[in-house]
Amino acid sequence: MNLMLTHVCPDEAVSDAAGHPGLSASSAADGSLRAQSVEPCGSAPAVRKTVLENGVRVVTESMGGVRSVSIAVLVDCGSKEESVEQAGLAHLCEHLSFQGTSSRDAMQIARQADSFGQVGGFTTRDYTCYFAATLDDYQFHALDLLGDVLLNSTFPDDCLSHEKQAILSEIERGADMPEQHVHDLAKRRAWPRSALGRPIAGDAATLVWHTREDLIYFFHRHYTADRMIVAAAGHLDHDDFVAQTRDAFWRLIGRSAPSPRETPEFHPGVTIESTNSAQAYFCLTIPAPPYAAPDRYVTHVLNRILGGGISSRLSRKLREEAGLVYAVQSEYHAYRDAGMISVEGSTGAQHIAEAIAIVLATLGNLLSGQEPVDAEELWRAKTHMRVQHLTSSEDVHTRMCRLATQELYFESHLDTHRILAHIDAVELGHLTAFTRDYLSRQLSLAHLAIVGPIDDEPALRSRVTRLMNECAWRGEPLTAACAPPPETGHKPDAIGK
Repeated sequence: MNLMLTHVCPDEAVSDAAGHPGLSASSAADGSLRAQSVEPCGSAPAVRKTVLENGVRVVTESMGGVRSVSIAVLVDCGSKEESVEQAGLAHLCEHLSFQGTSSRDAMQIARQADSFGQVGGFTTRDYTCYFAATLDDYQFHALDLLGDVLLNSTFPDDCLSHEKQAILSEIERGADMPEQHVHDLAKRRAWPRSALGRPIAGDAATLVWHTREDLIYFFHRHYTADRMIVAAAGHLDHDDFVAQTRDAFWRLIGRSAPSPRETPEFHPGVTIESTNSAQAYFCLTIPAPPYAAPDRYVTHVLNRILGGGISSRLSRKLREEAGLVYAVQSEYHAYRDAGMISVEGSTGAQHIAEAIAIVLATLGNLLSGQEPVDAEELWRAKTHMRVQHLTSSEDVHTRMCRLATQELYFESHLDTHRILAHIDAVELGHLTAFTRDYLSRQLSLAHLAIVGPIDDEPALRSRVTRLMNECAWRGEPLTAACAPPPETGHKPDAIGK
């Protein structure tokens, strides 16, 4: 099999879960720590959880009819743990971890990974993940390699400059991709004082100053046993997997202080950057509930109706009726402490104001109740979510990811029956109350980012700012060409490039 030693920085993919009190290693009568086993976890007997003596949590799901095993070590440490000066350290740690340990150099790591499957890592805002996909015959080898990388990495100084250059290239590549750049720009301006708003990879200004000592300090402060979850799904036996995990991670000790929890302030406004691209790209963001919020299922359903497919409202309005875009979509980005809904697309620069007007009118009319969700829309959205969940459940890697993220955010497993029950429970009344009492109030905090070949930036800024003021005012039904807003309308700050 081909080696895929990958380092990627995806935004956090939302997996359905629900919260229940978690379990941790408990003190025995003699004062020693003993592994605590919990089985079954939830109502699915194939899912089991054990907490090792040092606090590492092990969650597995045994699946029939497969030979593969997907494994992840999820570390409760992402870019949200960084200060402004530390921006990019979490991602750099993940990169350097694969460059050598006390017993393997980078080539030995690559060769061993190449012999049994796919090994890699990625960093998100909430966590960092190290993963392996292999056959059941090589399960122990994968665990041993991941344990070595996480316990014995030496962060060789001669590799540091190379990895910095690789990440700088990654940052520059993202800047050359307008759809990614406008998304990052919108997040950065909407959450300017929070780590959630900063790019996961950091930026050139801070990255060049990070030293090996900075990496080691950050690593040892956050990569502690109580922050690690080892999750696996596929053809495995839980007790055997726990024994192998103990062999790989028994030397990991320590506990870290809980991360501070606060909801970042969301800043409204308009950000425009003139770039040399063929089209103008836009990203409109509004605050949304965090990952574990009780309203998360309602938010997912509403997002699906707004811009989650080719029959969504945004797709119908912008593509089918106006013919302004090739594709437009809305996404629900959920994190531990906050969330946002983003609407993203691109069009010709001469049409950007018209496209934004339609987006704001569609969003405003939906959230204000002027054009409420009907029963057919709700049925279609829920059916799609059911289909998506069930079909993706046939994938071993997806099942492993759900185990890991559910344990991280809720310290419990939520089986398919309960997830589908939560989706089915969303009714028109829930959507109406949620949009009226929560989301409609977030319109005044909307932040819009635009990048592209803009000829008259002041005129565009003036027009879209007026449109956003009109959208923030919940009154008469909105159209793409509204009258000026009333005196009481909220005026978002205009932020220049």
